[in-house]
Amino acid sequence: MKFHLLAGASLASLAAVTAALPAHAYEGSALAASVAVAGEVVHGRVTNAAGDALPGAEVVVRATGQRAVTNTQGEFDLVLPTGTAVLDVRYIGQPSASQTVNVVQGGTEVAIALGAAEAATVSDVIVTGVITDGVARSLNQQKNADGTINVLSADAIGRYPDPNVAESLQRVQGIAIQRDQGEGRYINVRGAPSSFTAISVDGVAVPAVSPSTRAVDLDTLPSDIVSTVEVSKTLRPSQDADSIAGAVDIKTRSPFDKRRLALSGYAGGSYNDYGGEDYRGGLTASNVFGPNQTFGALVSLSYSETNRRPDNVENGWVLINRNPAQGGGQIWGLENTLFKDYETERTRKAVTGALEWRPSEATRVWLKGSYAQFRDDEFRNTLNFTYSDGTLQPGSTDTSATFNNARIYKQLRHRTQENDISTVQLGGQRTFGNGAVWDAVLSFADSEQTYPHRDELVYRSDPVPTMFYNTADHYQPTYSVFTDPTGFYLNSNNYKFRENTFRSNSTEQDDVAFKTDLELPTVIGGREVELKFGAKYSTREVTADEERFRDRTAAANPGALAPLLSDRPSQNYDYNLGFKFDAGLVTDYFDRVRAGSTNPDSAAGVRRIPQSITADYTAKEDILAGYAQARFDLGATDVLVGLRVEKTDFEGSATSVALSGAQTPVTVDRDQTDFFPNLTLRHSFSDQLIGRFALTRAISRPDYTDVVPRVLETTDSGRTTVTRGNPDLKPTLSNNVDLGLEYYLRPLGVISANAFYKDLSNYRFTLVTDNVPYVTPTSTVAQVTEARNARDGHIAGVEFNWQQTFDFLPSWASGFGVFANYTLTDAEIKTSRAFAGRDTFALPGQSDETYNAALFYERYGFSARISYTHRGDFLEAIDATNPGKDLYVEGRGQLDFTTSYDFGNGVEVFGEAKNLTDSAGVRYYGVKERTYEYEKFGYNVFVGVRFKL
Repeated sequence: MKFHLLAGASLASLAAVTAALPAHAYEGSALAASVAVAGEVVHGRVTNAAGDALPGAEVVVRATGQRAVTNTQGEFDLVLPTGTAVLDVRYIGQPSASQTVNVVQGGTEVAIALGAAEAATVSDVIVTGVITDGVARSLNQQKNADGTINVLSADAIGRYPDPNVAESLQRVQGIAIQRDQGEGRYINVRGAPSSFTAISVDGVAVPAVSPSTRAVDLDTLPSDIVSTVEVSKTLRPSQDADSIAGAVDIKTRSPFDKRRLALSGYAGGSYNDYGGEDYRGGLTASNVFGPNQTFGALVSLSYSETNRRPDNVENGWVLINRNPAQGGGQIWGLENTLFKDYETERTRKAVTGALEWRPSEATRVWLKGSYAQFRDDEFRNTLNFTYSDGTLQPGSTDTSATFNNARIYKQLRHRTQENDISTVQLGGQRTFGNGAVWDAVLSFADSEQTYPHRDELVYRSDPVPTMFYNTADHYQPTYSVFTDPTGFYLNSNNYKFRENTFRSNSTEQDDVAFKTDLELPTVIGGREVELKFGAKYSTREVTADEERFRDRTAAANPGALAPLLSDRPSQNYDYNLGFKFDAGLVTDYFDRVRAGSTNPDSAAGVRRIPQSITADYTAKEDILAGYAQARFDLGATDVLVGLRVEKTDFEGSATSVALSGAQTPVTVDRDQTDFFPNLTLRHSFSDQLIGRFALTRAISRPDYTDVVPRVLETTDSGRTTVTRGNPDLKPTLSNNVDLGLEYYLRPLGVISANAFYKDLSNYRFTLVTDNVPYVTPTSTVAQVTEARNARDGHIAGVEFNWQQTFDFLPSWASGFGVFANYTLTDAEIKTSRAFAGRDTFALPGQSDETYNAALFYERYGFSARISYTHRGDFLEAIDATNPGKDLYVEGRGQLDFTTSYDFGNGVEVFGEAKNLTDSAGVRYYGVKERTYEYEKFGYNVFVGVRFKL
């Protein structure tokens, strides 16, 4: 029903626009409707006075109003009749220019340079600074795009202290990030969950590295390999439909960006308030060569190493039933508190390459590839107070409690995580004499995540006579263990070997795709129309494998704790945790044990069954898509209308293990066809005021672990937890309405407002249910986690954006400028039945407000920018059986500063300061007083040098 309403609204809106605007051209208007023309192809390129390409420049044929927009290499194509034509070129931040072109048979090439010496008398201010040049590139592409997009250029990214793509995107209006140990990892666009945003590199869809989500870990991709990042908040029919929130395309560099020998790079190091030193560096080299410089080659390298030692405390909260002797009723109490002392080393390596052949302006062939690796090598000492091992004492409340005979665990975990993302594409494009453009691309993308080490050694204390805590100050609780005059927790003789555990994971996702498009200019009803047709076939295979081992036998005991400890103190905030484990000695122990007992074929019998079998799954997803769209002008209104169809075939399999040990393969097959109508309007009220309207439809397919028929059951201490797939889970569909108004300021700036509404069907949410009948050797009930569909929901919001240079100020003060944006969202889902008295829930990942503010100065080779970014609280996970266990992330703001000085000879020194406010990362259950995690990362100061030849 909702689909029919959307399609009907699209057709009705199109009919209304068509009826309101006449078919003839507006005489004397540069935005006049196009008239039917036949002729020759004009290939053009627009640059600034230095020869740098200007993307997003608007090229208008003065006589007809025919319009083209330059691509990322500053190139455009027009079909014009032979003879003389005048082209008017407009670009924010550069003076407008006009050029007369003599169109001849066989095609014509034209080069247009803006800001040349002869244009010095033009009143427009010419943008020359690095910050302002990056802003100009972004604003021109945004202004002249068909739909609502945001663009980050490489220069703009380089002026923030953002080491990965996720952190760069947090500066864009409507985008917030989720962090891991202080670094951005996932993005939330317009308040939507991270899996609602598709990620691509040079148009190649990137599979996720994780087995549990479709969201891509953007901390794997360093920001310095980027040419531009384009965020499409309204999709076109030619784009994949699997992006309800917005599609992010990360574009790498091309050798034809410069069309000469070009070399650039940077290097530097930093100091961390919490941890050691950081190192980052990058190098890009490109050139064009061969007869008439028809061949181009480029290679870009990036490396970074980050050392972190964040302070972290985690609390596990549960509702405790007090017996009459304890006061009766229920209280919120801690089942455990973990003090985590991290030592981590994170490295990122990336390389991109491109080979391009352009025998003529009409023919292009390219081979592009990218590879990025993220490696996190982590040692974590943990002191774990486990109150649930003891007995609650009378007088305990929601904020303070006493336990007898609880235990303390002392643990060392060595975890190594590796993410690898690769993309390769072979493509070609041909422009024919009638202006038709055909292109085809064969692509391959591979994402892998491996955990070669998830090793843990655990010692456990004798029962502790009395343990007390007080969380009235939820950011600085007090714990009796640390004030115990006997120093019980510091005495290594009080600990005995408990267990070792080993887990290894590997996930691989391969995606092969072929797409082809045909763009065909034609005349319909006396009006010039650009038709575009295309098809795409992609096939993705997913394999997830996990092995689990645990040994509590005497044979695994490495002996007393004391010989395994170092003389290095372990500290967390102001808490003295004793001495760290000797990582080398424990690693040797891990290696000895892994060499024998962790072999699945070993007789040691420590492989955990059935978990090592039931955690695995495979999936295969084939998508066949086709689309047709038409683009034409109605006076000052650009119209894009079309339809996309996608047929999805999915097959997933897992293995179930019965109590008898019998293994049974289980498979699910499903197919579905979805239709995605589209109407996108762009109206020029004037050269500076642009209005936008879009009706679109998009999809978010289920995460593979949520839909494959696997049942992962784990029993510890008689308590059984089950995570299972739901083969009946449906994809989420969204009907979207977008409305925007943008006013572009001279010489450089914009004030804009964009409103959006997303009507959701079958929104996926995770349901946790306690006491579900479930038989195991030691239990008859379990806590079950599985994904379900909510009947409907919505995401609504508005984005405000203000960017401006203060050129109206006198003399040196004219170098100031500002960036500011604010996004307000509202979102909720409604379930088909109530859970714990609730049938309406907030969307995970949705903050009510996000905003950015930055003040910059750029003059005389000096530039500086101070910026603040903030997002409000957001829900991370829903506990449908107990609202008090909903997990939230507390809102967080961060202040950053960057500065640089350009010596004018291609050499620039720069400095960055990050998280100057020393903002913490906080998560809590239900209310802020029930803090789940409190983590601090400290500030970071980075100094380096850039060069460009």
